[in-house]
Amino acid sequence: MSLVFKKYYIYQFLFCLCIAVPYLNIYELTFAVWAFTIILTIRKTYSVAIITYCSLFLLIFLIALGSSFFWGHKNYDLFRDITYLFKPIMGLLVGYQLFKADKNKALNTIIYTGVILAIIHLFIVFITFLRFRTISVNLLREFCGYFSDYEIYVLIILVFYKQFELQFSKQKIRTFIILVGLSSFLYLARTNFIQFVILFIAIKGYFTITKKSLRIVGIVLLTTVTSYSAIYVSNPKRNGKGIEAFLYKIKIAPIEPFKTKINTDDWKDFNDNYRSFESITTVKTIKNAGFSAIFFGKGLGATIDLGRDVMSNDGSYVRYIAVVHNGFMTIFLKSGIFGVLICLFSIVYLLKQNKSDLPIVRNLNYLLVGTGVFLFVSYWVFLGFYFKYDNKSILIGFIICYREFLIKNNQQVLSE
Repeated sequence: MSLVFKKYYIYQFLFCLCIAVPYLNIYELTFAVWAFTIILTIRKTYSVAIITYCSLFLLIFLIALGSSFFWGHKNYDLFRDITYLFKPIMGLLVGYQLFKADKNKALNTIIYTGVILAIIHLFIVFITFLRFRTISVNLLREFCGYFSDYEIYVLIILVFYKQFELQFSKQKIRTFIILVGLSSFLYLARTNFIQFVILFIAIKGYFTITKKSLRIVGIVLLTTVTSYSAIYVSNPKRNGKGIEAFLYKIKIAPIEPFKTKINTDDWKDFNDNYRSFESITTVKTIKNAGFSAIFFGKGLGATIDLGRDVMSNDGSYVRYIAVVHNGFMTIFLKSGIFGVLICLFSIVYLLKQNKSDLPIVRNLNYLLVGTGVFLFVSYWVFLGFYFKYDNKSILIGFIICYREFLIKNNQQVLSE
């Protein structure tokens, strides 16, 4: 009994550690912790679902590996890309294996990890306020973090606690919602607001095409367009203070990733549309490399030349970069069109969930479908599963295994 008790807390600690370590922005540490966890919790058997899903990311990696033999990339760049392109596979296996190791209180582990992260984030926000005697959008993002997709998942599960059959008191649910909700809001991340709306719609079942779902999605789209129009007309300034700075980022959001012409001599235009500049440069780099690069990429170790030194999120200046904000463009650089098509298929894979009569399994399926929809945004804006801060892949691997466990248990009960 004591041994089981100790194992339970060890696996909870490992899950929390694996989720938290990417926030430190030290990818070598993330890779080491995830690799250690995989080795420690390795299983004898894996389901077809998780093998199939991991195989898609493995195929992207193998295409990039094959392409790299035809280009003279530096060894450092090559080995770095190996770790980057293996990240989704590692995350999925970490989540899957940790659930396999402990099946007792899966959702409790997810929730408590999110609450711990929220408390830490709120503490950092408080310390930042004490340090600068003020708080602003720029201070929040620079010193307190850029986003937290994981906390949005936790918030959604808490909001729909009945659907996920959480065994917490209503008071505890309310307390957790306040903590995680406030923490999530203070990231002031546009993608997190979009993520919340998408997952909310998903759990309500509105991505299943019916007259009602079409009406609801239509209302959401109309509300979004109307709200954006109001922000655009109000014309928030680029260097505005407080909420105005955040509204300015919302104003430029629809244009920022899709702009095709950028004046690189105008620093405002360049900074506001930097993601588009990266994508344009990537396309030019691949196009100039020939047809083989277009279809199969330039392989592991490939970089693009920005033509100037640009400050990274780490505070260093770089000219040659191995990854860009747009995950599809990063895969295009490494694995070409074939890699991008496989990545798109990996998203569609999450959208295709088998129907279930079990309410909690049905809601977990909705969560996976919502994840698939959100991944289109996540890959376009922040590299999706490949971003070094990202920990969604762990949660998805965990949920896939949890769903399989529930289905198997139900089948055993019915057969008795």
